[in-house]
Amino acid sequence: MIYQIYPRSFQDSNGDGIGDLAGIEARLDYISRLGVDAIWLSPIFPSPMADFGYDVADYCSIEPIFGDLAQFDRLLAAVHARGLKLLLDFVPNHTSDRHPWFVESRSSRQAPKRDWYIWRDAAPGGRPPNNWISDFGGSSWEWDEETEQYYLHAFLKEQPDLNWRNPEVREAMSDVLRFWLDRGVDGFRIDVLWHIVKHQAFPDNPLNPHWTADTRERDKLLQVHSTDQPEAHTYSSDMRRLADSYGDRVLVGEIFLPNERHARWYGTPEHPQVHMPFNFQLIESAWDAAVLGRVITEYEASLPAGGWPNWVLGSHDAPRIAARIGEAQARIAAMLLLTLRGTPTLYQGDELGIGEVPIPDDRMRDPQHFREPERGIGRDRSRTPMPWDKSANAGFSTAEPWLPLNPDWPQRNVSEQEADARSLLQFYRQLLGLRREHLALSIGSFELIHSINDTLVFRRTYEGEELVVALNLGSEPRLCEFPGWERTDAVLASVLGAGMFTGTLQPDEGLILQLRPGH
Repeated sequence: MIYQIYPRSFQDSNGDGIGDLAGIEARLDYISRLGVDAIWLSPIFPSPMADFGYDVADYCSIEPIFGDLAQFDRLLAAVHARGLKLLLDFVPNHTSDRHPWFVESRSSRQAPKRDWYIWRDAAPGGRPPNNWISDFGGSSWEWDEETEQYYLHAFLKEQPDLNWRNPEVREAMSDVLRFWLDRGVDGFRIDVLWHIVKHQAFPDNPLNPHWTADTRERDKLLQVHSTDQPEAHTYSSDMRRLADSYGDRVLVGEIFLPNERHARWYGTPEHPQVHMPFNFQLIESAWDAAVLGRVITEYEASLPAGGWPNWVLGSHDAPRIAARIGEAQARIAAMLLLTLRGTPTLYQGDELGIGEVPIPDDRMRDPQHFREPERGIGRDRSRTPMPWDKSANAGFSTAEPWLPLNPDWPQRNVSEQEADARSLLQFYRQLLGLRREHLALSIGSFELIHSINDTLVFRRTYEGEELVVALNLGSEPRLCEFPGWERTDAVLASVLGAGMFTGTLQPDEGLILQLRPGH
């Protein structure tokens, strides 16, 4: 189980309204009690914060608002002392435009690092070199007046793309990984890994025939030539080889692709790539039993031999779970996430059921919101500070937090939920405890029983133990008899606190059932 921390919003230790490394260290006992195995930190490197850390200005240091390298070393030691692992967020596709590499690259066409980034002449009439669209909207190309060429940026213009075809770039990024692995980090979540190499000829991307005006500008085109190029798999394999040379390390790749292309990022036994290409399908799919049943089985079927599954339901880029599906179903989501085969990732605050957080226009910070405000796709509402207790500013800071708190923070906070045996936080702890106690829930085989009429039911088995997870994704009672249901021996966990199963699921009910051996 991986727990994602957004450092700006976890805990402030110095009263500036922004979370930091010392704050994370102060809250490690909370994470340990939760029952997770590893922590993933969103970027903590020096940055102008045009995209809140995903525009890196120095890969081998710490952003001063978060602390320094000495504080990082203390945090890492404290994480390891609790038996936890620490993963850093590695951003290989692009740097900040203030990174010394880009400053040199931009200085002249003859600069030694000119080819470290992707520069191209204008098309006829001064137009950009091709039709590629930034993920934040607008052209992916930015004109540089001084050197009279365009540079490529898949995201903000302040985030120029590195040229991974240049061997010096690849070696420099390998040195970055070595720097942190030498310090003892346990692995990396690799940002937008499928973006890192572009088609060498830079042809236009084809139009998306399914695009409509009410969807994002980025989606006008199919990113056929700007992402998921064959060479990227070679470089991914190189990263894996480096990580493996340090022993027990893990690489998690951010990959948004259909199953058949997604699965290729595991690599082969001879040339393994990332241990886990992140699987975001539970976030992207409709909250519907039939849809989810199909998504889960098709994903499982797509995995290569030895490919370890993983599941994500919330992140710093996606709307909060409770905001998407409601508070009652947030408990069903917890049970689903923590009973599927593989490694789940939990985003900070989702274990409290934080829902929609209204943010006034003058408090919005996310550049994605300002690029396409009419879309309502700003990510600030997922990045609001953790509410710890009923004290001023929810115990997050002695100053006003950098983003507003969830409006119900006096009731929805860690302290209140720790004191309530029926809280969502305690439910997460119970489920995580069951995953450790019953290996069928973590490494056991998976079999979908059915996904109809609002009910999603599946079987997990391991070394003779047979468990069934039965979920009602609707607000009406549903008959949920399945072959062998009469062999129910115990209810290991219940969303509604039920002590038995009679073949019917109540509205918003989820159960983990232990079955007696069949005959």
